[in-house]
Amino acid sequence: MNKTLPLFSRRVILRGGLAGLAAMMSPSLLASCSSEGGAPAPPATPGEPPFGVPIDGPKLVSRIAEIGPLGDPDANGVKLPPGFSARIVARTNAKPLETSDYVWHIAPDGGATFLLEDGGYVYVSNSEVPIAGGVGALRFDAAGKLVDAYPILSMTNINCAGGPTPWGTWLSCEEASRGRVFECDPRGEHEAIVRPALGIFKHEAAAIDRVKHHVYLTEDENDGCFYRFVPDKLNRLGFADISSGKLQVAEVAMDGSVKWLDVPDPLFEGPTPTRKQVASATLFDGGEGIWYHQGIVYFSAKGEGRVYAYDTMTETLAVIYDASQAATPILTGVDNITVSCCGDVLVAEDSGDMQIVAILPSGELKPIVQVMGHDKSEITGPAFDPSGTRLYFSSQRGDGSGGVTYEVTGPFHAPA
Repeated sequence: MNKTLPLFSRRVILRGGLAGLAAMMSPSLLASCSSEGGAPAPPATPGEPPFGVPIDGPKLVSRIAEIGPLGDPDANGVKLPPGFSARIVARTNAKPLETSDYVWHIAPDGGATFLLEDGGYVYVSNSEVPIAGGVGALRFDAAGKLVDAYPILSMTNINCAGGPTPWGTWLSCEEASRGRVFECDPRGEHEAIVRPALGIFKHEAAAIDRVKHHVYLTEDENDGCFYRFVPDKLNRLGFADISSGKLQVAEVAMDGSVKWLDVPDPLFEGPTPTRKQVASATLFDGGEGIWYHQGIVYFSAKGEGRVYAYDTMTETLAVIYDASQAATPILTGVDNITVSCCGDVLVAEDSGDMQIVAILPSGELKPIVQVMGHDKSEITGPAFDPSGTRLYFSSQRGDGSGGVTYEVTGPFHAPA
């Protein structure tokens, strides 16, 4: 990526993006501090998955700006702010629940949560291992008690990150040279469906624009692209039908404006890798986590130490964090991303200080959790539960004995 792209404050990005969205978005979508969902799903039509039910979550306000400094490590080696607590909910090669035969997977990576009709929720987590990868799920009741554990995808290849869909499914991405995207049922009731139309390349993560119905994808190569998928039609829920459409790559001008160019062979059926098929495509070093929030697509590029913000209305790209320009770069190894209800961008570190650091709308950096003694690991899969009071994530390799998945509870959010 061109090093001269300007560095903008979060306030500028949010103000510009939201102003543009106002002309198109409904009042419910303009409520920046609310969980988003929809009505019960009508029956599936031929060619569509028989799963995916979006459910409205509670309206929330963020309290992340109020979080205090990290304290001493707790009994599990986790440094937390005052008023927060942590517990381990799963370990690699161990049963999360004695009542289930399911063994938690190796190398837990990208994750997300999904609200259920009974007020409970599911946290899904990828397994970033060759050939024997996939996705595991932890089901919690409405009080946050772990009640079930099970696989939702098995025997796939290096499942790194992915992204939740607005219709209640999980896109699990393979980080392999001919990697695919699988659409998975968090409930574990239906078989996953491969989605080749989203491209064949070294996938990292995916995020879906709920307004324009585009899918944005990152690529974990040192010369990777920033992709956009434009569906041919909408699905039965009024969202993107990801079974067919156009895959495009971004060409970014010096002023940050973006032109989208069609990829001629998105299935990589010819000799040229997907990322090399458009000569003028802008290249990013190590595309990682990506998340859509209120008309902005945030994504990280680990090799550059940058976090980007793409405004879907103005079609412009800006840098909101650059470790090389930070006076005190407390955030390094930028990787997985999630965003709070009100636009706090939470970035997980691959190595670095093994922290999750929030980039507030003001641009201030605020560490919110740190794992000690896991110096050769990385933080993966950050995701809030529907109440916004529980944050799930993993230390992918732990202290060397295997991955550890945590739950941190505290006042990240409050009811609106």
